[in-house]
Amino acid sequence: MGGPCHVPVAPGDCRGAADRNVGARRREQGTCGPRLRRAHLPWERRGMQDFTLRERLRYAFDNTLARGTGALIAWLSVASFAVVVIAAALLVAGDVRPPDGEPFSFGEAAWQALMRTIDAGTVGGDQGWGFRALMFAVTLAGIFTLSTLIGILSSGLQERIHELRKGRSRVVERDHTVILGWSEQVFPIIGELIEANASREDAAVVVLGDRDKVAMDDAMRERFATTRTTRIICRSGSPVELNDLAIASIDTARSIIVLAPDRPDGSRPDDPDVDVLKAILAIVNSPQRKTAKYHLVAELRDPRNATVAEMIGRDELELVIAGDLIARITAQTCRQSGLSVVYTELLDFGGVEIYFKDEPSLVGRTFGEALYAHEDTAVIGLRPRDGAPRLNPPATTTLQAGDRLIVIAEDDDAIRLSSSVAAPDPAWFVARPAPEARPERSLILGWNWRGPSVIHELDSYVPAGSQVHVVADVDGVDDALATRCGSVVRQTVTAQRADTTDRRVLDALDVTAYDHVIVLCYGDGVDAGRADAVTLITLLHLRDIAQKTGKPVSIVSEMLDLTNRRLAEVTRADDFIVSDRLVSLLLTQISENKELNLVFRELFSPAGNEIHLRPVGNYVQTGAPLTFSTLIAACAARGELAFGYKLARQASDADAAYGVVVSPKKSELVTFGPDDRVIVLAEG
Repeated sequence: MGGPCHVPVAPGDCRGAADRNVGARRREQGTCGPRLRRAHLPWERRGMQDFTLRERLRYAFDNTLARGTGALIAWLSVASFAVVVIAAALLVAGDVRPPDGEPFSFGEAAWQALMRTIDAGTVGGDQGWGFRALMFAVTLAGIFTLSTLIGILSSGLQERIHELRKGRSRVVERDHTVILGWSEQVFPIIGELIEANASREDAAVVVLGDRDKVAMDDAMRERFATTRTTRIICRSGSPVELNDLAIASIDTARSIIVLAPDRPDGSRPDDPDVDVLKAILAIVNSPQRKTAKYHLVAELRDPRNATVAEMIGRDELELVIAGDLIARITAQTCRQSGLSVVYTELLDFGGVEIYFKDEPSLVGRTFGEALYAHEDTAVIGLRPRDGAPRLNPPATTTLQAGDRLIVIAEDDDAIRLSSSVAAPDPAWFVARPAPEARPERSLILGWNWRGPSVIHELDSYVPAGSQVHVVADVDGVDDALATRCGSVVRQTVTAQRADTTDRRVLDALDVTAYDHVIVLCYGDGVDAGRADAVTLITLLHLRDIAQKTGKPVSIVSEMLDLTNRRLAEVTRADDFIVSDRLVSLLLTQISENKELNLVFRELFSPAGNEIHLRPVGNYVQTGAPLTFSTLIAACAARGELAFGYKLARQASDADAAYGVVVSPKKSELVTFGPDDRVIVLAEG
């Protein structure tokens, strides 16, 4: 009776029997707890592919709620409607009514229920306990519904505001300017666009960058106290993502500026051109792109990437090679003091600009006659009807129908023909030959990635036998000179590792023995403030050396931040080149008129016509008043085109644009001194 229980076991079930015996013993010993018991869920017992109606309905309901605020409001509306209908049905079916009240129709009953759902105070005037009880229940349901609705609306509004602050909503604009990429260059570009849009009633600039929208908006408010007629709209997104590009509405934009983005810490990436090329590729080759052509303007750092960019963008893209541009301006400016001021005057929208102007009344007349057709507008070239722009064409060129003049004026509305321009007086002409060129010595203090390009550009201007000496306290200068400057033919290049802020180093260099001194900023891996501070210290030492030795030193300095230029002016350097600002100005000009790219390419190139500042005494007599039209005629006699001058007596006056006057009145009398310069377009 107390012996073991023998259970018959079928062949092959020994293991199962053993397991059952073990389980029985554990149950007898009390060791079979929840750890060993399996809690079977209902769907496990039914099978994973079986769903009840309740599960399907709940799943559909959950999916509906997940759709957001609209779905929640819809469900509340359904619940409120159900409460009203049920209450109305009960009022009618049960003949529930106030004492001495008439029976309700279904419509009247629904109205009574709806009023108590919306306004809880309505129930206070009810009479009759049956009617009161039913309406009180309806009122409680209404209180619940309205309170829930208020919470949903508040939450939905906060969610919407949060989404808007993310900057992911699509811009609905037309004829706007789009800037792709976030960097310090955004601010000067927008500043110039504000000036350019001053004559437009409602203009918009859209910035798409990989930054937080709130941070971008705050940065805009800090930089611009007023934007006048221009609205600045910031959106967060990647310029290389097709969906993000749609946020900026690039298909309806009149121009798109593509910038190399900065890192979050403000520094430039090692190869910023990659992001620019990817952005151009995303725009041009998008499957959803518009059929019309884009007006793209892009900045590249490495000229070797220009060929790839042109293959991608074709005739929709205008390129600005930043390194080459600044290098050419630096090389030209170090040999002609005041040239950077002329370029800045032509590039920004605050003074004069370059325009293309139709003048039908001048058809049949020569280009030489057109030079004197405007009183305060300088004519510098011709845009043939079916050809590329030509600067300083032969004076005998006849204007044809459809040709456009290339002019310099304060505004396109200010370009007006005049019949009262003073006639030139040939009696003031002189024929003084230019001095014979001699080898030049140039000293470069500091170094950055533009250094080799500056040396190459100098090689295009200096006579054979010239010298360049580089002094910098950074690694890689010798390697850069060996790999990138081995093709220079007119100069010998040497380098020295030394601290350019050390006075002993500068004294040992004998800087007064050089024809030109170029101070480059240490811009690679150094923030703008630190780089400009080093430049400023070097300039102070150079100016002190010049004062103590009594020998003039021609100094051209590169600055990164425009705000530091005012500080550097105490050094009285001959010229300051704010590199990023000039690039930004050029990008903005081309975004407004793509044909200007061909004009500026010729101006900045060693080939063709360039801007020169030459002694006025080489063309006319000095020391007595004469009209600017006379100076124009004297220059035209040598195949050169005059469009301004630089007065030496105002060279240190920032308020007078350092003595530079572009597009002056032709009939105005000016007394030139022996050190004054005329600004001309000429070859070589």
